[in-house]
Amino acid sequence: MIAAALTGFLTGFSLILAIGAQNAFVLRQGLIGQHVFWLALFCAVSDALLIAAGVAGFGALTAALPALPLVMSLGGAAFLIVYGVTRLIAAWRGGHALEAAGGGRALWPTLGIAAAFTWLNPHVYLDTLGLIGAVSTGFAALADKTAFGIGAVAASFVFFFGLAYGARLIAPVMRSARAWQVL
Repeated sequence: MIAAALTGFLTGFSLILAIGAQNAFVLRQGLIGQHVFWLALFCAVSDALLIAAGVAGFGALTAALPALPLVMSLGGAAFLIVYGVTRLIAAWRGGHALEAAGGGRALWPTLGIAAAFTWLNPHVYLDTLGLIGAVSTGFAALADKTAFGIGAVAASFVFFFGLAYGARLIAPVMRSARAWQVL
């Protein structure tokens, strides 16, 4: 079981490590110190639900609703394009140095954006439902499959809370407008 949990942790961590729109948003919120706990918790719990679905067998759902992956992908692509264009325009205009804590949006709009990044992102389904689900099939025993899932979920919690709270360590570097343009 320990080997299965470790495999789950390493698989989950390796998939979530890439900085995409969701991770950049969590990093940004961590840098400005806004809603850090709730945002990290929301992202980790969302990931946990998706991982559990992948390990439990998302394939059965897509067999029943074959259009579901396409609809989810198109909705996610539309959201990411709109958000990407708005961030590109903001970066082009410049002047976005590290904002003071408390100067941003309220908790619910912040979680709404996180929900869109999480649930409308086509890659999250490939990673959690597809890849993690596929790797979990290598564990025949229910205890090993469960341990694998717990390991992958643990990786999400470690990653999101580490990213959100660890962002403060790079806050001095992120005080320049150029750093925000790159982010």
